[in-house]
Amino acid sequence: MKINIANGKTGKTLLTVDVTKADSILDVKKKHIKEKTYLYPSRISYKLSLKDKSLSEDVKIGDIETLCDGSVLYFKDLGPQIGWGTVFLAEYTGPIFCYLIFYTARTCDWVYPDNDGSAHNFVQNLACACYVGHYVKRILETIFIHRFSKATMPIGNLFKNCTYYWGFSSFISYFINHPLYTLPSTDNQVYIGLSIFLLGELGNLSTHLAFKNMRPAGTKTRVIPRPNGNPLCCLFNLVSCPNYTYEVLSWIGFTVLTQTFFAGLFALVGGAQMLQWALGKHRAYKKEFKDYPKNRKAMIPFIL
Repeated sequence: MKINIANGKTGKTLLTVDVTKADSILDVKKKHIKEKTYLYPSRISYKLSLKDKSLSEDVKIGDIETLCDGSVLYFKDLGPQIGWGTVFLAEYTGPIFCYLIFYTARTCDWVYPDNDGSAHNFVQNLACACYVGHYVKRILETIFIHRFSKATMPIGNLFKNCTYYWGFSSFISYFINHPLYTLPSTDNQVYIGLSIFLLGELGNLSTHLAFKNMRPAGTKTRVIPRPNGNPLCCLFNLVSCPNYTYEVLSWIGFTVLTQTFFAGLFALVGGAQMLQWALGKHRAYKKEFKDYPKNRKAMIPFIL
């Protein structure tokens, strides 16, 4: 059986490959690569039509009912790719160094001309521990917990993500560690912020572990997310992406703790992005699982 590979933008046929019903989409990609040697599997996307989703590599040709001799697969070059884990490690390692640069430069005259040589106060030290601890946690989760449904992403995301995380970390750290930094008005505000932050961190870790256990190692199995015995995972009853809910909660707590503009802006911008991701995942769950809980929201319980 012959399958035509066409340009996804112009519809022009690029090449024709011979396939059998036992071949997978990955096998088709390998035949494509023989003709276009600059390509590799994760860089190639095939669709049955321009409006369809990309076909999974493990799908067999014989399982696609609409494919027959002379059918067309629409090809898109996704561009140079890089592993998700590599991107995560880069974007999470950078904030630690960016934050510590300004933390350790407190008495440096060319960074802080107004410094009086005094040591960090309690809130500045606490904020440093929370911020660095958060990203150490994220790095460890990337190495030991996360199981990615896709192996790679466009390499351009590396620069975009690092600019976002590293840039915000620099601004946040600069102002928190500034000699003229104004402490929260009461100790209670600090401890309330810290409590909210720690709750968010524990909840985020708990839901990440729960997600890991829902997907056996080496598989792309998808199931309806449900709570386990951990009380912090009860949020699965209310939202599809409780990991994002807890993440935003952490940064709200950090903002309360530090009382700084850029910490609040980071929580707001990050929350908006995570809400967008959550809505997309929520729609995908409802489309894939006909018995998906109807009252469950995407990220904000009872609201959205």
